[in-house]
Amino acid sequence: MDQLIQTIAVYALPVLFAITLHEAAHGYVARYFGDPTAYQAGRISLNPLRHIDPMGTIVVPLALLFVTRLMGGGLLFGWAKPVPVNWSRLRRPKQDMLWVALAGPASNLLQAIFWVLFLRVMLSAGLIQHADNFWALMAQAGVEINLILMALNLLPLPPLDGGRIVFSLLPPRMAWQYGRIEPYGFAILIVLMVMGWLWPLMMPLLHFGQWVVRGFL
Repeated sequence: MDQLIQTIAVYALPVLFAITLHEAAHGYVARYFGDPTAYQAGRISLNPLRHIDPMGTIVVPLALLFVTRLMGGGLLFGWAKPVPVNWSRLRRPKQDMLWVALAGPASNLLQAIFWVLFLRVMLSAGLIQHADNFWALMAQAGVEINLILMALNLLPLPPLDGGRIVFSLLPPRMAWQYGRIEPYGFAILIVLMVMGWLWPLMMPLLHFGQWVVRGFL
């Protein structure tokens, strides 16, 4: 139980930052391209309470963390409240969708870089002496969580960000046919996770993120 509490303490801040900045980034870029929906809803905010989904952000991840600590494994899954975007209010809906969708994963990659730089500064200042120091563990958790969120959201599956990006890049006729997958996207994601296929699909994206982050070590 002590180990579980320590794990929650280490991951809590990185997770809150990861989901908050991810969702706020979507809203900010949507506003930049002409859609003020998220701004009007108060979702362009650094206040985590505006983005937390009680079930998806707290209950489900904690339950999975508890179960996997008892049974072994590393299954962790959750979600935040999606930022409302009215795609039709963007100045060029199909083209601008790419940048709105890309903003969330990009914010996670930047946060992973931030946590690496944070660790470097703490080590240089002599404030971290060993790898199991609380702040060292938190920095490692920040890198891990943000790269996983980036990779997961970049999967080309509507309504994930990667699906929006693919939709934006496809010719109109193919894009609308591709968009018909969206109502089944969450169910497909769950099936991929349960069947053990989700992680292999994410690995190329994770490797890309790790390659970028290593440049700041």
